[in-house]
Amino acid sequence: MKILYIYPHPDDESFGPAQVMSRQRHDGHEVYLLTLTRGGATKQRHRYGYSVDEMSDIRYAEMQDVARVLDLSGLTVLDLPDSELKEMDPRDIESVVRHEIVRLRPDIVATYAVHGISGFHDHLVTHAVVKHVYMELRSELTELRRLALVTITEDDAERMSGPFHLSGSKTDEIDCIVTVDSIDVERARRALDCYVTFQETIQKTGIREFISTQAVFELYREVFDPPLNDLFDQLSE
Repeated sequence: MKILYIYPHPDDESFGPAQVMSRQRHDGHEVYLLTLTRGGATKQRHRYGYSVDEMSDIRYAEMQDVARVLDLSGLTVLDLPDSELKEMDPRDIESVVRHEIVRLRPDIVATYAVHGISGFHDHLVTHAVVKHVYMELRSELTELRRLALVTITEDDAERMSGPFHLSGSKTDEIDCIVTVDSIDVERARRALDCYVTFQETIQKTGIREFISTQAVFELYREVFDPPLNDLFDQLSE
């Protein structure tokens, strides 16, 4: 089967469910990643004296390394304005998201949960855009059968927050808990290592130590209690 992850920035996938993406490839699924921006506006560029364009090129190259580490079936990186998605006409963002979904015809689309975990506005815009496009395309694409929302538990949000405020999902909102192997955790950590220019933030967050053998998801307009064990389980026809 086929899944498309949609995120606003480089490294969102590696701070997120990279270990699940690795496991899905091991299980024989096609795993695609669409990133809306090249992430050039990050404040990390000032440490290196890079312009936004220079940082964009470097982060794009880092993403190619991530794609190899995770053995992604395909990677598309767009060049929408980093940290400025909220200023865009949402219809323009929807257009590029729609194009990629129609092109790939995935069984599942995955993106941030409504809180965006970090609350960053690019995350929130991406959630809203992807959800709108998903609902529009449901009746057109017979392959498209699930919207998975990447999240963390409230307990993990509290443990991981450190210098940052994070949001998680309540226990009764979690519909799928995916368990992976240690090799998938290691590949997720290697994916983080690919972001050489972002290592200061990676170390500051301690995210490497929080990557575990379990990852949680909400499933839009679906309720499973107990939660599913796999995002591809019990897909609607």
